[in-house]
Amino acid sequence: MPDEPGALHKAAKIIKRYNANINRIHYDQTIDPHTVFFEVMASDDIYRKIAQGLQGIGYLQTSLSPPGFLKLDVYLPHRPGALFEFLNYISSSNANIAFLDFDDRGKQAERLRVYLTLEESSVVDGLLNQLKSRYRLEILEYNTTGEHLDNTVFYLRFAQRLRQITGEGGDEFILRLLHDINHIVQELTNLGQEPKQVFKSILLTGEILRQTSGKQFYADVQRIRVTGETELFCFQLPCGGNIFMFNTPGEMVMIDTGFGIYHQDVLDMLKHYGLGDLKKLRRIFVTHADADHAGAAGYFDADTFIHKGANEAIEKANRAYGSQAEASILEEVYTKLINLFSEFNPPHKTRVFPSKALGSCGIFQVVERLDIGGLEFEVLESLGGHVWGQVFFLCSQAGLLFTGDSLINFDSISEERKRFNTLANVLMTSVNVDSTKARREREALLAMASGMDKALSPGNCLICCGHGAVSVLHEDKFKVCGEVERYQPH
Repeated sequence: MPDEPGALHKAAKIIKRYNANINRIHYDQTIDPHTVFFEVMASDDIYRKIAQGLQGIGYLQTSLSPPGFLKLDVYLPHRPGALFEFLNYISSSNANIAFLDFDDRGKQAERLRVYLTLEESSVVDGLLNQLKSRYRLEILEYNTTGEHLDNTVFYLRFAQRLRQITGEGGDEFILRLLHDINHIVQELTNLGQEPKQVFKSILLTGEILRQTSGKQFYADVQRIRVTGETELFCFQLPCGGNIFMFNTPGEMVMIDTGFGIYHQDVLDMLKHYGLGDLKKLRRIFVTHADADHAGAAGYFDADTFIHKGANEAIEKANRAYGSQAEASILEEVYTKLINLFSEFNPPHKTRVFPSKALGSCGIFQVVERLDIGGLEFEVLESLGGHVWGQVFFLCSQAGLLFTGDSLINFDSISEERKRFNTLANVLMTSVNVDSTKARREREALLAMASGMDKALSPGNCLICCGHGAVSVLHEDKFKVCGEVERYQPH
């Protein structure tokens, strides 16, 4: 849309002509003076007519191909009207001037430095041939990647960086993604956040995941002997939640799977620790539906056990499904973004925990009992404070408590991981869908761990957090259990 008086009215007039209802509109000149987002409720036929009308006046954006960027020095004759004549050539080619620099008292009095953006790269040769026939030229740079575009086409530049993260996806896909992103930018701006910080947080979420996979992957690892024959591994991945692996004589059992983008890195790491025989991996238990806990389950052939609510949240692609925040656009779009950036691959061999409670444990319902390496675990249904459908795994016999994201030893989390985790807080304002319930869950879990500490002889309850190190309670504070070693691929 041109940045001129009456332009927005011109677009709205076309929508009004067909009696369509505008549900949402967002325009912020400080972000991009040429882009306005409309959400319009209309039938398919009316929608096509509106699109044709907007396209007819050159407003409808259907392509995200970046304009060509041309940087050149032009040597003008020193006479009146020389600059005006040169600008006539630029205007006739529909090129936009991004930068002009000329000073007849400078060291090169005849030199005019020009930066141009051209919507159609095909006109470059014609423009240069015209200019070459009249002026001495030095072409300094010609680029079609969009890297040098200024903030007058902010969304176009942003789209190019999005495409680099996603790796693929046509213009239609990226345009729909931009629409969703703009919606949360509008929402967060109304909540007082700086829009450019929101855009930055979105890009950083995808870029950091890419940068910490492959050769840059690492993990912090704890190995804990649970019984004489069973060992528990805790793998803290670069971003997101932990993976826990029980290695028993008869099988391996995994609790949570990490982000999908790390899957190959995780396989290499498991081999390094003697856990590479995936035929022994018979069962996967998922604490909740977030991508950093369930996002690689589909890569494994084992049965994945999950709460009904978590399974439905995955199907709905909305981490707030089933909660009071279900209608939140922030939760919905964040789920879409993190699933896309992290290569979310949900479980395909799903076993849902029973809905009927077998009993209770404190404030939590017991929905299942299971055996891992001869140890009996109770599956506790959360209240839905972090997300609906989160479960906890409790083994009173061995003093093991897997708390998902309801208990976390924040002091044990590295600064790099903390910085990544803050991005979700920026984009959703809170990672908990119900803060009151989340607080009750934390208090109940801490009381449960404290009670087991007194009952166990000898030893402490091992709190296996969704993020950070396996810890014990020491004077009402978390203390890391044992040694933590750093794994990095060779």
